[in-house]
Formats: sequence, structure tokens, C-alpha cells
Amino acid sequence: MKYVESPYSNNKDVETMLQFSVVDAPSILGLKPTGVETLPEALKKAGLIHGLQAEYAGRVDASPYKPERDKSTLLLNPYSIKEFSLHLAEKVADVRKKEQFPIVLGGDCSILIGCMLALRHSGKYGLFFIDGHADFYQPEAEPNGEVASMELAIVSGRGPGVLTNIDGLKPLVRDENIIAFGYRDTEEQKEYASQDILETSINAFSLEQIRSLGSAKAAQKSLDRLQKSQLDGFWIHLDADVLDNAIMPAVDYPLQGGGLQWDELSDLLRALMVSDQAKGITITIFNPTLDPDGSIASKFTQSIIAGLS
Repeated sequence: MKYVESPYSNNKDVETMLQFSVVDAPSILGLKPTGVETLPEALKKAGLIHGLQAEYAGRVDASPYKPERDKSTLLLNPYSIKEFSLHLAEKVADVRKKEQFPIVLGGDCSILIGCMLALRHSGKYGLFFIDGHADFYQPEAEPNGEVASMELAIVSGRGPGVLTNIDGLKPLVRDENIIAFGYRDTEEQKEYASQDILETSINAFSLEQIRSLGSAKAAQKSLDRLQKSQLDGFWIHLDADVLDNAIMPAVDYPLQGGGLQWDELSDLLRALMVSDQAKGITITIFNPTLDPDGSIASKFTQSIIAGLS
């Protein structure tokens, strides 16, 4: 069991018992079978479940990957992603009904859709999106049709209805209730003519802005914005490529130009957890096949444990 005392609680003398529950969601439908599908086993082997004294809630499997883009939506595997998202939403909802904190291990970033669908069914929630990429592409601009480059756009209601309007719940999260934190792909977005996140009401904190403000101040400013929205809580999305490529080279689309350090990631997660509003987390894109000795998995896992607990 883990105990979190919130500085924002009305009763600071009361501690809330928090039970973590791990869900394997090794889908590669929004990317390709590069090795990210082995993420769950790598982090569990590195001690994630033991370190958090978590329960194991099982696995949600995806349909077989198809490499051809759908002609009507220009996406890879859109209908399979919808099916997977519905199953994952059920699993996340089941975990939450037990008043447990779901830790959903990908796979690629498209697993976020199912998690936000689960929250959308139960109330008004936000999203704290920690990613080296803004992942805000529209289908015609994404070179390969990979939903893993579009998931933030999709959960905010931009893109083909097969994924943006599952169960008629578009958008899964409103722009003003989203924090995009740590992205550093602005030039790449311009090169491929991605939609511009800065032209929306999304609260965007690029890595450059975080460095200017200081990571602690940027995190607190982000939380303040979410707390003004009177939400039922927020989901955390963590993509491994938000980390500096010097310490996290085991990703398929590495970025240059810095990135968060291990201690910064732990401090950020810790700040989100003590807010008492975080309701679950997705962890994606770390590719264990690019970490043959397991040393990166070990450091990544320890950073996550330090932050969540």
C-alpha cells in the first residue's frame, strides 16, 4: 500500500491510501512492431510492481497489425485501434471501480485513447501530457499514418470520427483541460506541416519554456491551471522520449535538444501525485530491444517508482 497526503486537501490530517494496479496494454497498432510491445515485461522485470507494491490487473491484447493505411481515414489500423480502445477503457474502468490507481503500460501512444475514453464515461477530467513530441498531427500531414503521432489531437477531438467520437463522446478531453508538457519537436512540426498546438486553448509548455521557468515552477503553474477547471481529476500520459536522448536513447523516434533528466521526471511525477488529482498513468514508447543490458529499463523504472510513490 502507498499513502499520499495532499497539500490541497480540505483535511490535511487525513491520509489517503493509494493502491496501484498495473495493466499491460502492449498495442503497436498506432506505430509498428518495433519492440515497444515488450515495454510491460521490461518494466515489470526491472521491479515496477514490487517497487510500488502494486497489484497486477492483467493484459489487453490488440488485433494483428496491418501495415496498410486505411484509404478513407489515412490512418493505420483505425478500426482495430477503436476496438482496442473500447476493451482498454473497460479494463481501466474496472480498476478504477476498485478505487485503485491504474498504471497502463504500452505499447505505443495510441493507448491513451482508451484511457481517456474510460474517464470521459465517468466525469469531467483533464490530461497532463508529458511527451517530447506534441503528437498533434492531422492524418494528411503524418508521413506514415501513425496514430502514435496524433493521439493528443485525437483525444481533443481532431481527426477522423472513428477515433475522435467513440461512443459519441467527442471530445474525450477539452483543450483547456490539457497540459502539454516538455515537447521539443517544434521545428519538426513545421517541417511536416502539423497542426499548431499554440493555435488552440491547450496549455502548452515546451521544453524551452520549462527551462526558462524552471521545471518546478512550470509544473506548479501547470497544476494551477488544471485546478482552476474544477475537474474530477486528470490522467497522466508519459512518453519515454520526453527524457534527454543522452539517458533515454531506447526510443524509435529520438529527439535532440535536451529533455528531462531522471530526477526531473521523478520530481514532476511526485508533484502530480501530491496534487491528489492524478487518477492514472500511461507509460509508452520505451523500446527494450534498444536496451540490451536492461540498464535503461532499470533507471526508467526507478525514476517512475520514485515519482509515483
